[in-house]
Amino acid sequence: MASFVFIPFRGTHPVSLAAGIRQYISTKYVQEPDDFSADLDAIDHLRTDAIKVLEPHPSGIRKIMAYAAQLIGVEFVWYPALGYHTEKPVSQNNLRFEFANIVYNLAALYSQLGFSRNRTSSDGLKSTCNYFCQAAGVIQHLKDHVVQEMRSVPPEDMDTVTLEGLEQLLLGQAQECFWQKAVVDGLKDASISKLAASVSDYYSTAGDSALKSDSISSEWIHHLTAKHHHFAAAAQFRAACDCSEKRKYGEEVARLRDSLSCVNEALREGRYLNKIVLGDLHLLKNRIQEHLKRAEKDNDIIYLHPVSSKSELKLLDRANMVTAKVPQELSQAENMIGDHGKLGSPLFSKLVPYSVHVAAGIYAERRDRLVNHSIIEELGDLTIQLHELLQSLSLPGSVEAVEKPLGLPSGLLAHAQELRQAGGMHPPHRLTAEIAKVKSSDRVTYGEGVSLLDHEAAEDERTRTKYGTDRWTRPYSQEAGEKLWTQAAEIEGYFTSAHQSDQLVETKVESVEHLISLLAGDPQELEDNVPSSRRVTLAPRLVREVGALRSVLNEVDTLELARRTKADAVKRKAESDDLSRIILREAARLEREFPMQRLEPAHFENFFDQQLQKYEDALEMVSKERERQGEVAARLRDANAAFVDAKKGESSSREREQALQNLENAYYKYKEIMSNLDVGRKFYTDLARIVDRFRDDCKEFVYQRRSEATQLLK
Repeated sequence: MASFVFIPFRGTHPVSLAAGIRQYISTKYVQEPDDFSADLDAIDHLRTDAIKVLEPHPSGIRKIMAYAAQLIGVEFVWYPALGYHTEKPVSQNNLRFEFANIVYNLAALYSQLGFSRNRTSSDGLKSTCNYFCQAAGVIQHLKDHVVQEMRSVPPEDMDTVTLEGLEQLLLGQAQECFWQKAVVDGLKDASISKLAASVSDYYSTAGDSALKSDSISSEWIHHLTAKHHHFAAAAQFRAACDCSEKRKYGEEVARLRDSLSCVNEALREGRYLNKIVLGDLHLLKNRIQEHLKRAEKDNDIIYLHPVSSKSELKLLDRANMVTAKVPQELSQAENMIGDHGKLGSPLFSKLVPYSVHVAAGIYAERRDRLVNHSIIEELGDLTIQLHELLQSLSLPGSVEAVEKPLGLPSGLLAHAQELRQAGGMHPPHRLTAEIAKVKSSDRVTYGEGVSLLDHEAAEDERTRTKYGTDRWTRPYSQEAGEKLWTQAAEIEGYFTSAHQSDQLVETKVESVEHLISLLAGDPQELEDNVPSSRRVTLAPRLVREVGALRSVLNEVDTLELARRTKADAVKRKAESDDLSRIILREAARLEREFPMQRLEPAHFENFFDQQLQKYEDALEMVSKERERQGEVAARLRDANAAFVDAKKGESSSREREQALQNLENAYYKYKEIMSNLDVGRKFYTDLARIVDRFRDDCKEFVYQRRSEATQLLK
């Protein structure tokens, strides 16, 4: 039984969910917590039962699933199950974190049930295989769905490579059960060889992931390496037996030699293996050596067939018999809870209808899109246009150089203080590094997907060339996977476009880095870098035009300040836009109006439109801001033209004017860069979900194509 391994349970401490939920109901809902006393007691009992499942018994499955099905603040503490920090607890105030740990323990339970089955009978092997496939399915669901929805950093032993390694390990053990049953049932050597080759592949993939994981122990890595070579040897041994039966004596010798090489590779891990695995390897080696001695002797004396080199041997066919099975109680838990549901009645079902939760989420998404894109971003674009106009007119540097020939203007001092408090160039450098890291990860994930498509296309072309189009009748890879190839091109376009934007931002950073460092640095050094101009008596006309231009510049400052205030007011309005009470009233109205119809989020469409009308005044405000800015911009151009005309012949302040304007321009460019970097970070974060889904779709496509190819070759 020790030729297999199992996933240990994650440990935790008892906590009271009831206390956290009671507080949540008090602050978020109109109902009283005491109305749900029975449900509050039930949720605590369900958790207690679930975390006490520490032995491999089938009764534990329902206990874990019943609790998982109910999980929709409490600080949850869990201990890692794998790695070198299993005594160090991880805690999060996150129900999705609790759910992830419960699902992980469900996978551990299935794996331990498979590990503990008696595999000496046909039924025992079937049961073991089924448990391992279900454990793999739970791990797959945990990786692809649960961890993705945590919205927080997953524990170390729940990162992608660790979960992928566990999934492949479990599928390898399930496939090994099919191989063992085929041996016991006396199937043909060719069939057993295909099964063994597939087992070897699973252990190889699991080992590759394990090497990248910080949580899978070296003991398991040695185990996986040995199992990979063990079944590679077993596959070649059975293929050699098949060659002997078909009188391919030269190929028989070649495959036996490769089999012996593989088993010797496995035995290199001998000191790290348990006695059962090591014993199986020695038995296999003895059989291989006996067959090889006989085969070489017969071929040298009787058959005289040429012995192929390893590179000339045809790649062994595979027969994959297993797949990850996600239990319906996990993937479709919402359908399993109800008054007569398999997993019991839904707790707190009377608190708020699920459709109302969904409807509230839809409204929040639409509201945020309206506020962010149609109001906040529009106001931001107007401000950027205003700053570009000021820069094109060399304002306010030109007028400040005349007004204050010595020292630094108050506006520039305020900007310098703001940048010092923000940390100068540290925030943009930090954001740039974060973006580069996410971008690199996105590129790797995307590359994995494209590589899968390329390899599958190459495999298909080689096989088509070998067997001809008469037998190889399926569509070409580009035709069968047209949607994926199109998506790959689209994603490549995203990367290309984003790279160009990134380069523009990098250029902006490089162009202002010195000036921002100066602004955020020592005040005296800043003042020393701004030339002073000599004091002169200004002509009356110039004094008049300076005053007129300053008046318009003050109007620009007032406009921008008022705009920020308006934008903040809209943001606060959106943040406080709580529909919890009125959406319940709307739900009650809909249920009264349509008593026989199940309430769906689509029924709230008119309600959404009515509620979003509260932002009509903000949309109108954006239009007015655009009109007012046009008027102010016109006055600014006129006032600046009069100022420039009145200043003709005055050159004493030209260097100071340029220095002040450069610093003002750098300040506004800094603001623009920070905005660009925030957009870039969001873009690559959103792209991560797209490329993850693309890679998974590619894996599924390649799996289906290979399964299809196997069927065509039979």
